[in-house]
Amino acid sequence: MSTASATVEQGIRLAGVGRFQYRLFMIFGLVWMADAMQVLSIGFSAPSIAQTFGIGVPQALQTGTWFFVGMLAGAFGFGRLADRIGRRPVLMSAVVVDACFGVASAFAPDFGWLLALRFLTGVGVGGTLPVDYTMMAEFLPSDRRGRWLVLLESFWAVGTVALAVLALFAVRWGPDAWRVIFFVTGLPALIGVVLRLYVPESPMYLHRRGQAEQARAVLERVANANGREVAIPPLDAAVAPKQPLSALFSNQLRRRSLSLFVAWALTSIAYYGVFVYLPVKLSAEGFGFMRGQEFLILLALVQLPGFALSAYGVERWGRKPTLVGFLLLSAAGCMFYSLGGTTAVVVGATLLMSFALLGTWGALYAFTPEVYPTDLRASGMGMAGAVARFGGLFAPAIVAPVMATHFTLALAMLAGFLALGALAILNVDVESRQRALE
Repeated sequence: MSTASATVEQGIRLAGVGRFQYRLFMIFGLVWMADAMQVLSIGFSAPSIAQTFGIGVPQALQTGTWFFVGMLAGAFGFGRLADRIGRRPVLMSAVVVDACFGVASAFAPDFGWLLALRFLTGVGVGGTLPVDYTMMAEFLPSDRRGRWLVLLESFWAVGTVALAVLALFAVRWGPDAWRVIFFVTGLPALIGVVLRLYVPESPMYLHRRGQAEQARAVLERVANANGREVAIPPLDAAVAPKQPLSALFSNQLRRRSLSLFVAWALTSIAYYGVFVYLPVKLSAEGFGFMRGQEFLILLALVQLPGFALSAYGVERWGRKPTLVGFLLLSAAGCMFYSLGGTTAVVVGATLLMSFALLGTWGALYAFTPEVYPTDLRASGMGMAGAVARFGGLFAPAIVAPVMATHFTLALAMLAGFLALGALAILNVDVESRQRALE
């Protein structure tokens, strides 16, 4: 290896997994935790927003709608840019937008300004998704990648717990509680801006852009940070033309793209149905604890073993079998609610759904960036994120009316979406376990 050329995958293996990846994991995890807090803060902030501006809670919830529209635009736009101009500049730009507009939201002088600032915050939050996972994947060898990507998603649970505690604390500010929530949820991303100055450009991206020596220098930096006394050999020459977005639907990629995007959309609709509209329905029937901060903390804690099993499964059984298993378990969990209206059934079903659906998301976030070539990896992740936001935006129209009038039918519908998601994953034409990135 000291004289022969090497692939980037071989260079990553030589550089090893150690302090560099752990640091990267914590940097990305901090912002992913902040993103979870930003997304979930919508329900906790709406009542105090309504008080401050003298509007109804449904109108205050428009802050969430505009936030999701921003996430859709950010995931698509920043994901595409990361494949065109590089991971690092887009990585920095997305988190700057996320942090600055997130903190600025706390100082909105009127409701119109707040809607605009939440939209822009959503753009930044949506933009961090495709680039973070793309970057993390491109610094890991194939035998570690799936586990690490799933565990990165577990910061969502950390953010959930942090937000629940924050919401309990912010109540004492009365009508200004939303200002406290938005200010504090923006701080981790603000810290992330500074920490991300440490992150170099992806060696895989540099290599594909014909900058083999720069890619080799990055790998040597990784090796030094990990305490590996190895020489990274010259890398194979590989220059790839920039691919148009339409290449996601080329003959080679069409089947996997369509299958994955369907799975993302259906899982997203089911997720918001279970964790937004189902609690509203059950709260009106005497299960008000489901919308409390204490129960939210319990749900987040149950997610952690879900992520752990998902991280084990993607390496032990493969990405597709793990995803299919979690999706079918989630579908069964939906129907568990129909067994009766007792507290034990409601709590048990909700805990099972939190375990299974978040395990599903962990595996989905690990699988998606692995099935695309470097030239389209961030674009594919960005498109998947945008499709998921479409699912979130359409969930009210699809789920809420049925949930309000035909409870069992709504459960069957959500279970059907998840079962169809499992079929979509089975239709993906590649298994990425132990597979080197292209």
